[in-house]
Amino acid sequence: MELYQLIILALIQGITEFLPISSSGHLVVASKVIGWPDQGLTIDIALHFGTLGAVLVYFWRDLWKILIGVGKGFLGEPNQDTKLALNLVIATIPVAAVGFTARDQVETYFRSIEVVAWATFGFGILLWLVDKVTLTLNRIEHLSILHSFFIGLVQLLAFIPGASRAGVTMTAGRLLSMERSDAARFSMLLSIPTIAGIAVFAGLDLYQKGNLILQKESVIAVSLSFISGLIAITLMLRWLARANFTPFVIYRLFLGAFLLYWVYR
Repeated sequence: MELYQLIILALIQGITEFLPISSSGHLVVASKVIGWPDQGLTIDIALHFGTLGAVLVYFWRDLWKILIGVGKGFLGEPNQDTKLALNLVIATIPVAAVGFTARDQVETYFRSIEVVAWATFGFGILLWLVDKVTLTLNRIEHLSILHSFFIGLVQLLAFIPGASRAGVTMTAGRLLSMERSDAARFSMLLSIPTIAGIAVFAGLDLYQKGNLILQKESVIAVSLSFISGLIAITLMLRWLARANFTPFVIYRLFLGAFLLYWVYR
């Protein structure tokens, strides 16, 4: 793989993983529209580990509080962090039960530019509508178990390239009247078990095939996706603390329109 291709793929993964614009959709576009060869499973794993590292580093304080909350729960002294830990577990159940089983089948039938184009366009409009008409009443501590399970169910839509895991979970959060920054925060915390599961399962598959080799390209992929992911998380949360999702929606509409033109021209 050419170095410039690796750099661009790592930046795409890092920037788009946590923004509501679909990392998988952008990676499909890079391979289909630009005509690049598939980057391979090893690089895919490296890219995911890079973004996993970014969210772990950014939310280390939250994760430490959650860990303490779990301990307090076992001691019979649950607090808000105990509740958040339980909500994250509940929200992960649908992906753990269904997503990894169906992932290969979904990608086989839906991994096309046409699907990416319509998903980018359609889910972008849905995000805008929900963000505009829904009240902003709840914070992350107001999430119930049913709310969390609902977000987890919606997260299954993220296996459609172009839908965006971050986008659909933030849309679900806003539909539950969560503040924008809190919806994004829960989405990013929820990404930790999801991304970790994808990377681990893919890594085990690669190991069983005897192809798991740490290469210089993998190190570059991890490093760049980590740095760009950390920057993307920081900037987006700062933006959502004072503004809305409209810029991301506009970007999705332009990208979706371009891809639809490219497909049907």
